[in-house]
Amino acid sequence: MNKNIEPETGAWLSIGAYIGLSIIKLIISYIAGSQALRADGLNNLSDIVVSTAILIGLKISKKPRDHNHPYGHSRAEHISSLVAAFLMMFIGMDVLIEGFHSIVHLKKEAPEWLAAWTGGFSALVMLGVYAFNRRLAKQTKSQAIEAAAKDNLSDALVSIGTVIGIVGAQFQLFWFDPLAAIIVGMMICKTAWEIFSETSHMLTDGFDEHILNEYKKEIALVQGVQKVADVKARMLGNEIILDVTIQVDPQLNVVKSHEIADRIEAVMKEQHNIQTTHVHVEPAVHVPKRG
Repeated sequence: MNKNIEPETGAWLSIGAYIGLSIIKLIISYIAGSQALRADGLNNLSDIVVSTAILIGLKISKKPRDHNHPYGHSRAEHISSLVAAFLMMFIGMDVLIEGFHSIVHLKKEAPEWLAAWTGGFSALVMLGVYAFNRRLAKQTKSQAIEAAAKDNLSDALVSIGTVIGIVGAQFQLFWFDPLAAIIVGMMICKTAWEIFSETSHMLTDGFDEHILNEYKKEIALVQGVQKVADVKARMLGNEIILDVTIQVDPQLNVVKSHEIADRIEAVMKEQHNIQTTHVHVEPAVHVPKRG
């Protein structure tokens, strides 16, 4: 993949795919009489709004810092993912309610095979979009595009479930089609919850303690560091901001202490691509031995 591809490309690709697929599914679901395909089409229709929210968040996150945002606008990317999660949950609940309603008022009519072929085609398209966005998210370390990729995979699985439901209905299992719609709704809600949990964790400055311990061990090996007193990290968009407190020989002058801090910044940048590391230097406290 071209390293110059921007994260917005993934959002635009998702929007284009969702517009085309939602139109096709909603039309075919009406012609073929498939509740599951209609739910799948409504899911894709909601995804247009979700991907648009992600795109807006990515655009805002690239704005330079100003007097009101001294750390920049990177967290707009997290907020867009949060908005996407809420929208997905709303649509998922709507699809669930409609699916249960169809089970209660079951119509003993099998959808046409055209609905199954449409669902299969949609699954292949979304698997391709998912593969593209997954690679793009890893390359750009974009949390919003990672959320979009999860949504893409969810949509592909939803379409596969839709096909299963429609095929089952062809064998007089008429409840398969509305059951597939219910499963679609549950998968949408599950994906929404996963995105919400991960995004809210980042917005509240949550960070994996195992990764922090790894940073701490590496910093402790830097020449001149006598003790790593504290290590904290948080995410701003797709960037890690690292705050480190170290203790050094109290006899060192400012220049030598600054050199140690520079070495820590270089190690974090080289080993973990952390561009911003704030190092606070303190004198080491030597407790006298009791004789």
